[in-house]
Amino acid sequence: MSAQTADAQKPMPARSRYPVEVVIAAGCLLGMLTFGPRSAIGQFQLPVIGDFGFGGDVFSFAMALQYLFWGLGQPFAGAMADKFGVTRVLTFGALVYALGLALMVYASSPLSFTLTAGVLLGLGISACSFNLVIGAFSKLLPPHRRSMAFGLGTAAGSFGQFLFSPFAGGMIASFGWQTTVFIFAVVVLCCIPLSLALAERKGADAAPAAGAPPRQSFREALGEAFSHRSYVLLVIGFFTCGFQLAFVTVHFQKYVVEAGLPAHVGYWAFALVGVFNIVGSLSSGWLGDKMPKNWLLAFIYFSRSLVTLAFLLLPVTPFSAFAFGVLTGLLWLSTVPPTSGLIGVMFGTRYFSTLYGFAFLNHQLGGFIGLMLAGWLRESTGSYDVVWWLSIALGVASAAINIPVSEKPVARQAAAGASA
Repeated sequence: MSAQTADAQKPMPARSRYPVEVVIAAGCLLGMLTFGPRSAIGQFQLPVIGDFGFGGDVFSFAMALQYLFWGLGQPFAGAMADKFGVTRVLTFGALVYALGLALMVYASSPLSFTLTAGVLLGLGISACSFNLVIGAFSKLLPPHRRSMAFGLGTAAGSFGQFLFSPFAGGMIASFGWQTTVFIFAVVVLCCIPLSLALAERKGADAAPAAGAPPRQSFREALGEAFSHRSYVLLVIGFFTCGFQLAFVTVHFQKYVVEAGLPAHVGYWAFALVGVFNIVGSLSSGWLGDKMPKNWLLAFIYFSRSLVTLAFLLLPVTPFSAFAFGVLTGLLWLSTVPPTSGLIGVMFGTRYFSTLYGFAFLNHQLGGFIGLMLAGWLRESTGSYDVVWWLSIALGVASAAINIPVSEKPVARQAAAGASA
């Protein structure tokens, strides 16, 4: 009891240069400024294809590749952050992210648009996203502050979505999408000075992170994770999250317009996703300390399916679009705190960014497949119905997959802790 009390009174673990509040505030701002512009990408679909003259399938394919390269780059970005520190990786990512946005303005052919808005943006975001912020939180914050900090960082990204969705719509209407993209590029560059607050204190790597097996190598860490049943189930279930979020992010606003509603209904409904995800993410972070995280994930995935089912069965009206935004927002990124928390419980923090990066890779594969299917099916059948129903089925499957996940340290880690 006395040891726990003493730990709780420490203002900051030795790995950080800054107080807890500074680390959390900087991480939240980073999450907001990196996720906000990306989450508003659906606003650009209609003006981009209108100016460049290619179809929605080209835009959807570029966004699918963006998700794929975001996912493919995440394990490497996580490994680099684990090895060299998150500040260097975030700085590199912000530069590539901003460059991809700026070059997108001149990408008038399907190939150039795919390479800039798809590949380049995806790689930039992989090294400059709230996923790396969560990894930094896991290392820099004391254990009793982590779960709530995960929720705060995720909520900050959602607040960015709330701010940037209507902001993008208004800016595009007033000044054009090209000017809006350049402004977003400048916003992303503001992440570079903020990343300094997440730097680790020199010499912090001399001691292994709490909970990590002593002298465990990178290869041993990967082998341990991918031979662990609960980690594999967690990663498989995360596929659904990516599928659902990518489809809604890119196609929901177009779906609403095609259903006969004004464009502003779509972007305000999507803004509601962002603002209510603040509530959902914070609640998820808080609940992660109060109940089994696997059951929390099962509830979130199953609830998503119920919300989507209701939206499909009801007429598409402003009320149903806004209600969908509110309920989906409560469940939007609320999977992140329990998912990241479970990885930390299982394996500790030493290779957290890498292991979460592999989980996020499968998340992005889900997004890639969801966007590919959505773009192809919309062009070939004239409808998104199949993708909506597939999203429902995947939500039920992921709810079932997460139930047997065990919230316990791996056996080798437990044995190491017992002998210490």
